[in-house]
Amino acid sequence: MTDKPTIVPKGRFRLKYRGTECLNCGHPLDVSDKYCPNCSQANTTKNLSLRDFFDELFSNLLSYDSKLLKTLKALILHPGRITLDYVRGKRVTYTNPFRFMLSLGIVYFLLLSITGNFRDLDRLGLTDLGDLPEINPSSALPPDVANEGQKAAVQTLDSIGFMNQINQSVRQRDSMILHNPKGHFQSHEDRSFLDRYFHKQNFFQTVIRKDTIYTFGDVEEKYGIPRSLENRMAFNGAGSIIRASKEPGRFVNSLVSKLPFATFFFLPVFAIFISLAYIRKKYTYTDNLIFSFHNQTLLFILLIVSFLVDNVFNIDSSGVFLLIFLIYLYKAMRNFYQQGRFKTILKFVFLNTIFFILAIVAALLLILGSAFTY
Repeated sequence: MTDKPTIVPKGRFRLKYRGTECLNCGHPLDVSDKYCPNCSQANTTKNLSLRDFFDELFSNLLSYDSKLLKTLKALILHPGRITLDYVRGKRVTYTNPFRFMLSLGIVYFLLLSITGNFRDLDRLGLTDLGDLPEINPSSALPPDVANEGQKAAVQTLDSIGFMNQINQSVRQRDSMILHNPKGHFQSHEDRSFLDRYFHKQNFFQTVIRKDTIYTFGDVEEKYGIPRSLENRMAFNGAGSIIRASKEPGRFVNSLVSKLPFATFFFLPVFAIFISLAYIRKKYTYTDNLIFSFHNQTLLFILLIVSFLVDNVFNIDSSGVFLLIFLIYLYKAMRNFYQQGRFKTILKFVFLNTIFFILAIVAALLLILGSAFTY
């Protein structure tokens, strides 16, 4: 009596289509191999038909959906346990931690950029710094934005001549630059790098606004300014600042769209501090990084839910969901690192303080970088 396979291969996986060499990587195969053990490609020599294509498409979608549901269930109901399973080798069951976190981050910030009223800020943009004297300070803010306190503050500044002082300083600087552009530019070459860089940027802002300059080639041709990396950086930064000041709403929208990718650089640094806090534990830096990815993913889930609740019911639920996340984070630390309550609380306070400081630094760097590349 011979044994027969309980499941008969169908379609492209029939035995008659099996090969002895992987078509993808060239790894030697046996006829009994359904998939290549080296690259996981299906062992089949049959030409791909339209039916085969859609069969594989829906099979992969269902497989991802199954992983997604299992990951969500483990992530939400068992804080820290999913990381424990993942670092112990149970990885095929769950989605990739970084990919999942990045996907949710993109979804959240996409919701913010689509539904946010950032473009309303464009009406606060400056058309030209030289136009400040013609602005009536008491009406500089739109009626639906300016409250009585803001109006009083602007009127106070106007009463002490603050607006006029700013305007006079800007006009003086512009007139000096435009009187002898090339000489003014060269006069700062002996300064320190930062001082020289910001003076060059002021120079480029003035000539872009006042002297019909559009590209660095125009500056090079008109004033004979060398095409060095420093000069081009200063020119591009000046143009970005002018565009951001004219369209602050669009600038904020561009800034929000970059936040998910900023997380990629932020969390690896934070994982260093987690490793230091748990230096006596057996976990590697990568294990701690995965732990931070899972917790950040849960934070994005809570932010998305909070966003939807706020928009549907017109309330502010951010405080409630932040409290939920802090409780979750404590439980995750307890379950993953398996330390006592007192040690966990101390490290919880320490790591959250570090997280807050790093978040501020990352936000400032992102704003600064966006201002120079917008």
